[in-house]
Amino acid sequence: MKIVIIRHGEVNYRWNRWCTSEEFDKECREYDIAPIKDTTLWIPQIEYRSIYISALSRSRDTARIIFNEEDLAETDLINEVPLKSCFDTGRKMPLWFWNLSGRLQWAVNNSRQPEGRIQTKKRAMEFIEILCKEKTNCAVITHGFYMHVLLREMNKAGFRVSKARTAYKNGEYVVAER
Repeated sequence: MKIVIIRHGEVNYRWNRWCTSEEFDKECREYDIAPIKDTTLWIPQIEYRSIYISALSRSRDTARIIFNEEDLAETDLINEVPLKSCFDTGRKMPLWFWNLSGRLQWAVNNSRQPEGRIQTKKRAMEFIEILCKEKTNCAVITHGFYMHVLLREMNKAGFRVSKARTAYKNGEYVVAER
């Protein structure tokens, strides 16, 4: 069974480089509903029995560009790991600070973040169980940060993962086989 895991297409959104905690939280919400840029994406040409997408529109839009299909299996299990500001402040901080501190809070399961590392790993394992039960070639269109967690858990579950990296560009894919 081959599973092609694809990071969604590039989002047509420009982040503010400096923001307050409230502005950062608003930016995260706006990014989640922003459309993707028109583009051409290439993936391996195999027979896909299923195409899984997250509940976020950028995943569905990417699937339509690649597969030109309406028959998509949507699941919250492969949504991006949500991100929120690490504390409340009216002081403007750089975007990198908000991203880094939020992800550090995620890593230690801080309740300030909507989801912690343990919850994300659990989601990934639940999704892997679905894939293992199906036992067919499929495509999975998901998100950058979540993709790392999913691939790590797939390795633990006995999948061979090609092209593992520290960062995945929009539209980039990885093949996992078992």
